[in-house]
Amino acid sequence: MDPGSSAPRTGASDPRGAAAGPARVDDPGVPCLPGAPSWVSLLAHDPGAAREFYGPLLGWTFEPPREQPPGYLVAEVQGVPVAGIGRLPSRGRFTATWTTFFGVADIDAAALRVRERLGTVGVGPSPAWAGRVALATDPDGAVFGLWQGEVGPARELPLPGAPSWVELSTDAFAAAMFYGDVLDWAAHDPQHLDMAWQHERVVLLVDGKERAALRTADERTASLPVRPHWHLSFAVDDLHRALVRALRLGAVLLSAPVSTPYGDTAELHDPEGAAFSLVANR
Repeated sequence: MDPGSSAPRTGASDPRGAAAGPARVDDPGVPCLPGAPSWVSLLAHDPGAAREFYGPLLGWTFEPPREQPPGYLVAEVQGVPVAGIGRLPSRGRFTATWTTFFGVADIDAAALRVRERLGTVGVGPSPAWAGRVALATDPDGAVFGLWQGEVGPARELPLPGAPSWVELSTDAFAAAMFYGDVLDWAAHDPQHLDMAWQHERVVLLVDGKERAALRTADERTASLPVRPHWHLSFAVDDLHRALVRALRLGAVLLSAPVSTPYGDTAELHDPEGAAFSLVANR
């Protein structure tokens, strides 16, 4: 993902207000599909250590983009950029976390819709080399990103080691109204972007494949002192083998593998405490 190429993609965001987004691509890019999850980024205290964890776990290779902030890394699977890793600021009590970015056709209009619907835009919209990014928070406190530009391998997923699913546990119908308005879901061609009610979830389908869901938090989850967040899952071919590898690399297993309508999955923390899941590729 080269900031000077005709096909930029995005990466991470910096809590200080600087966004780390596009990376190097030498091949033609995959056009951003507005409204769809388009990129995921990890902010970590030690990007090098994160590289040593996620690389062997998910089969990632890395390419340091030429014009990115120092320490920013782009992970690729089979030559497709799938995730970014950036550095947290040294000052402040920031925790390592994954952020999901959604593509938009007009980021200024999308940011305005966030504010009009009682969300918050904390960073941007700001230039990010080959596009524009913003960090926002929905009315229940879940953080998400907006990206305007050509980003993300949404139509090439799932690949083993790539992000394949994001899910938000919240008030599903209220969230569907918020994100549907902000991301203009109803305006897009239903052959490429559609919504459905499946398995007690509002599900976003990209080219007919389930990619994201809004699920009403159950009473137990709602009582926990953790604000709603977009939880990210990476596809793996062999869940048991991947879990063994993750634990050897220093992950903490938060839940035993469970069967879901979207594949067998297990939740973990990486060595810095960033939450993610592994899901068996279907």
